[in-house]
Amino acid sequence: MAQSEVATAAFSAPLETPRNQTEVYAVHGADPEVLAYAMAKYSRSALSMKESLGEISSQRAEHFLNTFYFQYGHRSIADLAHVAFAIERLSLLAAIILVDEQRWDGQERSTRYQNFQKSGWYLPDFSLSPASGAVFVEAIDALFAEYHSTTETMLAYLKGRIVRPADMKEETYQRTLRARALDVSRYLLPLATNTSLGQIVNARTLETQISRLLSDPHEEVRQLGERLREAAAGSAWKVQGEALSDLQREIAALDPALGARAEALLTREVKIAPTLVKYSAPNNYVLATRAELAQAAAELMRDAPVETPAAAVDLLDNQQLEIDLATTLLYGACHYPYRQLACRVAALEEARRNEIIALGARHRGRHDELLREFSAGQALRFDILMDIGGFRDMHRHRRCVQILQPFTSCHGFEVPEGLAEAGLLRPYDSAMRQAHEAFFKVSRAGLKENARYVLPLGTRTRALFKMDFAEALYIAELRSAPAGHFSYRRVAWEMYQAVARKHPALASYFRVVDINQPVDLLQR
Repeated sequence: MAQSEVATAAFSAPLETPRNQTEVYAVHGADPEVLAYAMAKYSRSALSMKESLGEISSQRAEHFLNTFYFQYGHRSIADLAHVAFAIERLSLLAAIILVDEQRWDGQERSTRYQNFQKSGWYLPDFSLSPASGAVFVEAIDALFAEYHSTTETMLAYLKGRIVRPADMKEETYQRTLRARALDVSRYLLPLATNTSLGQIVNARTLETQISRLLSDPHEEVRQLGERLREAAAGSAWKVQGEALSDLQREIAALDPALGARAEALLTREVKIAPTLVKYSAPNNYVLATRAELAQAAAELMRDAPVETPAAAVDLLDNQQLEIDLATTLLYGACHYPYRQLACRVAALEEARRNEIIALGARHRGRHDELLREFSAGQALRFDILMDIGGFRDMHRHRRCVQILQPFTSCHGFEVPEGLAEAGLLRPYDSAMRQAHEAFFKVSRAGLKENARYVLPLGTRTRALFKMDFAEALYIAELRSAPAGHFSYRRVAWEMYQAVARKHPALASYFRVVDINQPVDLLQR
């Protein structure tokens, strides 16, 4: 047969009749690393997910990941392995640092719905300065005593002011007003206060999270990184573990051979992500760069007082990309407002400005992602000064690029709404000032990392939020709602006002609630 005849015959061969074949099914019970391997096989195999999972063992998954993940740098595979962790009895300070990931999902104990009086608190190591430890403990005790007193007094004040509607149950009335009281008293909770949270992250985020925690200056946070790595590499806690063990023993009692098979399936050890996190280590790029940027910021702003802007929210002017990059790199290494830093940076010669930018990448290794500070070019950039408690709520908006400054007492503290009316201003002011004085004394003793734990949530902190228009609109709408906390409601309103002044034609797209309108405190 001629070559042209072969080609014609092949072309004219009957094709399989087209038919709709889409199939969708959920997958449950596979170990995260095995599931990641099975999903990655779609790119290299025509096998179905069921067929792939049927032939994959944990050993094969480990071999595959060692080859493609670590040798060839296919880190996207780790995006396919999602893992859940419970992280309990860590300080509020450590929790803020832990969740500072843009690809993070989780939930933490709420200071609005839970009383933290009996949660306990983290005590840093004061073995090198017992006197500083005594000052620290005294201030912490004073804060918790005032937290309890403020909660109860505020609740009594609200009950005396707000009458329970006839159609509202007494239990709902009590719960709602207690939440409003806790909205006020939470300002007194120190960052040492214990909390708990759960997180669900992919293995790539977990790997970078562990590395970041291991590189943190706080001892508690570094220990947390080690425990996360151990939890990912060790045996996972099984929800039905005891029930499955009981079932296996019952089966073995009836049929030993069948019991042995059941043991292999029902009580086998499950490790969440032993391969994907085994190389997590302190990040030398971050450690070296953090020190150099802090030094550069100190040199640039030598002897300059920290300015306090008139408004808590400053919508920054658009500027040259190089100025934004250099300013943002320095921002996270000091306590100065963005606008004050940018003024100094803009006045520098171009060569010196480029040197600052180069500091941010000088120590970058082959597999290191650029620092978050290099995420630049967003049209809307807000420099926000607010209480730490309110910041924790704003921190959840992970579509933003957020640059946090270290916690300090130099910005003072906020006074919550309703405190003065309830006659609680004087004791609140006394407890806050005692805590800030303790921060100063412990810091002066060379224990700045320890000192941060004594700062109450009412302490002001500065953070840079970079975002697009859609995110600014979303935050302003969500956070200005009457049921929200008055702290972030004020920030959301000022964000909207700032955008409306600068871009008046876009103001009508915001569906915000005017925070100056009265709020029904019984509405949640």
